[in-house]
Formats: sequence, C-alpha cells, structure tokens
Amino acid sequence: MSDGTIVAENAAATGAAATPPPANGTPDAEHGDVRDAATAESASDGATVDQHAGAADATTHEAVAAAAKSRAGRNLPAALAVGFGLGLSLIAILLFVPKVFIGVAAAGVGVATWEVAKRLREADVLVPRIPLIVGGQAVFWLGWPWGASGVAGAFAATALVCMVWRLFDHGLQTAPRNFLRDTAIAIFTLAWIPLLASFATLLLLEPDGNLRVLTFMILVVCSDVGGYVAGVLFGRHPMVPSISPKKSWEGFGGSLVFSVIGGLLTVTLLLDANSMIGVVLGIGLVLVATVGDLIESQIKRELGIKDMGTLLPGHGGIMDRLDSMLPSAFVSWLVLSTFL
Repeated sequence: MSDGTIVAENAAATGAAATPPPANGTPDAEHGDVRDAATAESASDGATVDQHAGAADATTHEAVAAAAKSRAGRNLPAALAVGFGLGLSLIAILLFVPKVFIGVAAAGVGVATWEVAKRLREADVLVPRIPLIVGGQAVFWLGWPWGASGVAGAFAATALVCMVWRLFDHGLQTAPRNFLRDTAIAIFTLAWIPLLASFATLLLLEPDGNLRVLTFMILVVCSDVGGYVAGVLFGRHPMVPSISPKKSWEGFGGSLVFSVIGGLLTVTLLLDANSMIGVVLGIGLVLVATVGDLIESQIKRELGIKDMGTLLPGHGGIMDRLDSMLPSAFVSWLVLSTFL
C-alpha cells in the first residue's frame, strides 16, 4: 500500500508542475480536470500495485501448495493414504480369504488393460479393446483351474482373436490401416498386463501360496520405498535420464538395500525357508521392478502423457501401480517355484 501512496503523490506532483497557470489569473475548471485526472491516475496506479501484490500472494500460495508435494513429483499425503489403504486391504485378503485375491487382482488387470487401450487409441493406435479386456480376463482366470496350460491356451486364443478383429474391424470392403503395428501392440499389451499378472495366480495356487504372494508384494513395496527415500535424500546421478529423469543410481541402491533386507526377513519368517533365497529374490525383484517402471515410463513418453489414468490420487492410474509388480510376479513365481 505504501508503494501505491508514493506513486499517487508523485503522479499528483507531476500533474501540478506540468499544468500552466490560467492566463486570466482566476481558477480554471481545467485545473480541476487535471488534478482529477492525476488523482484517477494515482488510483489506477495504486490499483495496479494492489493487483501485482495480489498476484504475488497467489503465486506464494501456489508455491506453498507445490512445496506440499514431494520432490519426486507425487502428492505425498494422498499417495501414502492410498498406498496404505490398498496394502492393508490386500494383506487382509491374502491372510483370511486368499482366493478372493484372484477376483481383486483380475479387476485390477481389467482396469489397467482398459487404461492402456484407451491411451493407445487416443494416440491413434487402434488396438481391439474388447478382445484385449475379455481375453485378458481369460488369460488371468484360466490359470486357476488349468495352471500354466490354461494361461498359455487363453493367451494364444486371444492373440488370434485380436488379429482377426483388427483385420475386419472396418468391414469386409475396407482394408485396415496400420494393421501390423496395431496388432503387434495389442499382443504386446496382452503379454505386458494379463500374461505377466497371471503368474500371481499361479503363485497363489502353490503350497502356502498366499504367503508367497504376500512376500513378493512386500518386496516390491520395499523396492519402491527404498528407491523413493534414497532418491529424494541422496539422488544426484541420473540412471537413465532419457527415459526417466527422476530415477537415480542412489535410488536404485536404496531399492536394493531395502529389498534384500525385506527378502531376508520375509522368506525366513513367512516362508520358513533359506535366507539366501530371500537375497536372490530381493535382487531379482529390484532388477525387474526397475525395468518394469522404465518400460512404462518409455511408453508414456512416446504417448506424451504423465499417467495412464487418474483413478488413484497421488499415484495415477491402476497401471501406474502395476508397472513394477507385473514382471515381479513372474520372477517371484520362477524363483520360489524353483527353490522351495
């Protein structure tokens, strides 16, 4: 406000000095006009200063709101609330009603497939959504009654349906455009989401399968938390800046430490197995979880998007939470089935 007062006084003084006295020596209405104009100008200048002050206040509020977010770019309170809620729910399901996990995971796979197909079609990649979603559910569910044979059969059948669907989706009289690209990406999506996720079902069907699934999920969380904490606190050296600028070697080291410790504890305490299996599993999951995250980062970079969806506050979409878990499910099934 003091700035506005100074501007007003300067403007008034300037106006008075610049106005010549009346020729007849009597008060002239023009003087009143000039002084009124000077006053109006000063008020305008004061209003301008007030506007600048208001803009500065708004900028300050925005900066404070931005500071509430983490250095890694997440809305940390929302991310923690959603993460804890999902984690506790899945732990309760796995401990008390483990078969329900198949239905919950299948729903997540369906939503993630829909998110990816939607984003691809927005980029003019016409993947067949209905075969992908329905066939993806078949890939995931058929592992329950028929194991790996059911998964493989459903995957092959769905891939074939996607090819035929895309071949004739514009009718018999019109040749498809970008057929090879679209069908290849559709089959990639089928392998990326439902096929890799189906190994969680196969893992659940093993002896103590609910504890095996819980072990792999705990290790993925350990990798994520370790990478996040170490990256925020110590991250200085970008890992692959051309793909994921925020991922650092320090964060990778944090993921490795947390995941190995988590592997030692979970494999020993939950599975009552050799602790060295936990070390192997912890290292393996850090590697594939990191690669899974980078794969999705590159896909989003090519599509020009930040997140696959908006369903989970602070996280993005369902696919943004599954990116590291999908390859981890396969590696967990492979390691635990081999050594236990």
